[in-house]
Amino acid sequence: MESILETKAATILQFIHGLRGSLHVTFEEGTCVAWLHDLFKPQVTQVLVCDPRKNALLKVGNKSDRIDSRKLAELLRSNLLRSVYHEDTGIRTVKEIARSYMTISKDLTRVMVRLKALYRSWAIPCSGQQVYAPHHRAEWLEKITEAGVRRRAELYYQQFDALLLLHQQARQDLLAESRKHNGTKLRQIPSIGPIRAALLLALIQTPYRFRIKRQLWSYCGLALETRKSGEYRVVHGQLKRAKKVKPSAGSTRTITTISKISSRVRPFGLLLSRDLSRCSTRL
Repeated sequence: MESILETKAATILQFIHGLRGSLHVTFEEGTCVAWLHDLFKPQVTQVLVCDPRKNALLKVGNKSDRIDSRKLAELLRSNLLRSVYHEDTGIRTVKEIARSYMTISKDLTRVMVRLKALYRSWAIPCSGQQVYAPHHRAEWLEKITEAGVRRRAELYYQQFDALLLLHQQARQDLLAESRKHNGTKLRQIPSIGPIRAALLLALIQTPYRFRIKRQLWSYCGLALETRKSGEYRVVHGQLKRAKKVKPSAGSTRTITTISKISSRVRPFGLLLSRDLSRCSTRL
């Protein structure tokens, strides 16, 4: 059965209620995923949000909504989809505020880089943080002789001031909301401050989503991965295993920048998994 539905809750629920049997729903991670997951969860047997980066079958051949939906149904029936964690752990507010904080931080960094790039483009040395200070701003603007470039710098400064105010507000909201949960216990780990503890709580959510500790380390970007082929070779008629290949670092994630605070990976992973199990809201 195939059907095209309007993206409205009433229309989707009416279609679901008209079906019988055990219903299993899947869709790729995207913009409306959180809303769709909460809508489908109490209505069907299983809701699986899949990782689009792992669906290699969708990249083969022609591509359209009808073709992709049929391929997703076949992958779901064959149990070949990699799920993305979408469960209510009671920290959705912390998660949304953490997203706002990280987004504003990135925007603020971009504006700061643009300001310095503007001064460097006119051969004006601008090392350090003095170029951003409000009481030194007029002095720096006088160094720009071109009127159009000076106006451009003024607009960048206005954008910088607005983002700086938003960044401070987002920081205060994130700290205030994280205090309502037990995530402050993560600060017992060396080099983990209040902001890093709040971000770790928002990004990892709960350690019980991982079956073993190594999966937690891999998600944090602290695990090691090996890539090799030709694992065995024949020497004098005997099958022997090839030499081991040195492992390399795992994939880069947003949470990796928060976790790169220890020179020894394994002890930090143990501390992280232990303290997350203590601060989980599901205990």
